[in-house]
Amino acid sequence: MRMLFYKKIGSSLLVLMLIYFTSSCSSDDNNMTNSVNPPTGTVTNIMPLGASRVAGARPLYESYRYELWKLLIDGNYNFDFIGTETDPADYPMHNGQSFDKNHEGRGGISSGGILAELEIWLNDLTQVPDIVLFSSPGGNDGFTDLEQTVANVNAIIDIFQARNPNVTIFLELPAPALSSEQTPEFLAFYNMALQRIPQIAAAKTTATSSVLTVDMSTNFTDAYLADDVHYSEAGARFISSRYLDVLAPILQ
Repeated sequence: MRMLFYKKIGSSLLVLMLIYFTSSCSSDDNNMTNSVNPPTGTVTNIMPLGASRVAGARPLYESYRYELWKLLIDGNYNFDFIGTETDPADYPMHNGQSFDKNHEGRGGISSGGILAELEIWLNDLTQVPDIVLFSSPGGNDGFTDLEQTVANVNAIIDIFQARNPNVTIFLELPAPALSSEQTPEFLAFYNMALQRIPQIAAAKTTATSSVLTVDMSTNFTDAYLADDVHYSEAGARFISSRYLDVLAPILQ
């Protein structure tokens, strides 16, 4: 999961972080005033969606999914991580349970790539997402055409809402890249994206489907990174705690 907002200058590895959504403690309060419909089934299907921050690459860097899964297990929530991808890494059991490794994260994918493949992925699943954690919609798009990225993200949301008119979608206000990688080019694009994400969420929210933001940016530091953009274990815990803040009211 490279992110659309991150591009490592002078490296063969394109690491970008685009529009990630969802709201955390500070900005979530505004979004949570929207009507959030709890899933109608007994099990809440949660799809982690994005690029390498979702997929992870243990032991090089972590996904937030394992830490979030543990928090949800501790909270006795009835949920299921869904997706066509399965994490190949090994994870310790928690409270006598094995980690649910399903997700929809692919390292290096762009918002256009997600849009092109999403219908196929959903057709391959037997479950329909009740909640989508949209972590990296344009993570690898680059500092090029923000409007095209926004259009792609809007179209991705449309697909989910067509499949489930009651779906809740969280869009991250993405955690930044390593301080040393924050070039003027990066900061200009990143700051524009932070402004546009809440606008997308407000515009795409319907009477039955809430699109919310989660603030992964505020108080995120270099100590939470394993490299220039991917999470360390501490970073994965930080991100998962922000997700728990917004998920708990719905899952209860």
